[in-house]
Amino acid sequence: MDRGLYFSAIALLLFSVVTVYSLSVFSTIYFDASRYIFIKKQLISAIIAISIMSIVARMNAYNVFTPLGFLLFIGSFLAIILMLFLPDTLVKAVLGAKRWIKFGGFSIAPTEFFKYGFVFFVSWSLARKVKEFNANNSIGKEFILTVPYFTLLIIAVGIIAVGQKDMGQVVVLSGTLMALFLLSGRSKKFFAIIGFMFVLLFIALIKFAPHRVARFKGWWAGIQDSIPFLPESMKIHDTTVPLHIINSTYAIENGGLFGQGLGAGQYKLGFLSEVNTDFIMSGISEEIGFLGLFAFILLFMYILYRIFYIGSKLDDLSERFFVYGVGITMFLSFIINAYGISGLIPIKGIAVPLLSYGGSQLIATSLAIGMVLMLSKKVNV
Repeated sequence: MDRGLYFSAIALLLFSVVTVYSLSVFSTIYFDASRYIFIKKQLISAIIAISIMSIVARMNAYNVFTPLGFLLFIGSFLAIILMLFLPDTLVKAVLGAKRWIKFGGFSIAPTEFFKYGFVFFVSWSLARKVKEFNANNSIGKEFILTVPYFTLLIIAVGIIAVGQKDMGQVVVLSGTLMALFLLSGRSKKFFAIIGFMFVLLFIALIKFAPHRVARFKGWWAGIQDSIPFLPESMKIHDTTVPLHIINSTYAIENGGLFGQGLGAGQYKLGFLSEVNTDFIMSGISEEIGFLGLFAFILLFMYILYRIFYIGSKLDDLSERFFVYGVGITMFLSFIINAYGISGLIPIKGIAVPLLSYGGSQLIATSLAIGMVLMLSKKVNV
């Protein structure tokens, strides 16, 4: 299998354990918990993630890949539906969002697994329709052929964006679906119409959710003065810039070139909310500086490079689409988080793959990478 991808993923998982321990100090004090509680959970999750990735990578792709992909898709899809009906004792709610199912002392977020199950199903199905798609069809025929995928996406949006209040995952799913459509050879007119429809959908999802309206207004208030020649009528004066975004940019600035030193960050001490999850890159920027953050980004980009390289060498279309989809999903998650913590877009509350605190995203991403590694044995890497 591709050893470069395998050992790079392990390195990033181990790095996540160190950073979570360093950045979670305030949370342990605030909640009067053991100083080792976060590192214990992250370490256990990382060990499970590495084990699953290793086991899956060694499986026979010819016999296991498709059944495992369907198990991942169907199992995670049923789980996100089931969450709507489970009692509060089993479904963990945070800030009004029900995204986790509790199992003893651990919680699992089915949406993290559904992302990659969704990628598998769309890839598997698209590969079987490529000839139909590329048969000089009219724009109407293109839409008819893509109805099943949009139906699945709409159902997922209804559950995730409305039921779980998780707009970030909807953006990732939508972006991945569009990228896979692009790989399958859709027309420019198709993308123009779909892009317009997506914009209307996102505006509707923001407009009819007060917390998203407030988040958007706060973001716009923070960037409006930096936009040249912006008419006064487009400026917002009845809101304030969210404090966590301000502190996030201050933390990045305070890190400078070399950082304050691992464990020596100041903004993690109650000034950054979710510093070990959503704002983890702000926290590590302050502690290890621009050069340290740049090294992490290089490692992450190397992982993506290996994934896309493997995909480019696969002959089977469904496998190629899946590998590309995994890379696209990881890239979109990373870029949305990076843009959010720097104030370029509204913060979406989405984790950095293989880095942020949370067992579900570590294990789900490692499982997907394990499937990519399984397929890498079919090509000369």
